[in-house]
Amino acid sequence: MATLLKSLNEHKLSKAVSKKNQILVGKFDNFSWIRCEGKGSFSNSPQMKQWAEAQVTNGKTCLVIDLEECTGMDSTFMGTMAGIAMRMAKLPNGVLQVTGASDKSRHSLEDLGLSMLLEIEPADANWQQNISSIRQSLQICQDSAKVDNTQHVFDAHKILCEADDANDEKFSTVLDVLEAELENRIQQSQHTKKIQHRS
Repeated sequence: MATLLKSLNEHKLSKAVSKKNQILVGKFDNFSWIRCEGKGSFSNSPQMKQWAEAQVTNGKTCLVIDLEECTGMDSTFMGTMAGIAMRMAKLPNGVLQVTGASDKSRHSLEDLGLSMLLEIEPADANWQQNISSIRQSLQICQDSAKVDNTQHVFDAHKILCEADDANDEKFSTVLDVLEAELENRIQQSQHTKKIQHRS
């Protein structure tokens, strides 16, 4: 938990995501592709989430997350993946597929109970024979709209707990701390408005 909160605070001081940790995307006939290069984390998962949501809005029912060059994923990134998978599951024939996952990445997903939400390396996927050309055609995902990082991390961890009850114990402290910070922010905002109204 301390590491997560420390990283979140450090991110508040940074204005850009490292080019080494980036999201690449591509749109194809029957699916859309999201590739994570470097670490998947709370800092680049908003890009992934917003782009994926746009694809769903535009009618896509198959999204593929490519982890071939992913060096690791934090819980926020995986919670964001879970949220996308849950949204896809509500669509007729909707599915979130994963390719290129290393043993480490696969274990991380399984450890949080997400393997039931995802199709990992589906052998019959229509993109399997064209992976090389797909990867070569991808483009860097444009910067996402500004997000509240604390709220984003909170939402991702809530989703992890919804995905698997076993995650409640793992993330209860993190959620308590983040919820307290969000509540404190609301109270401060209300206090400021009262002062402004009086003046």
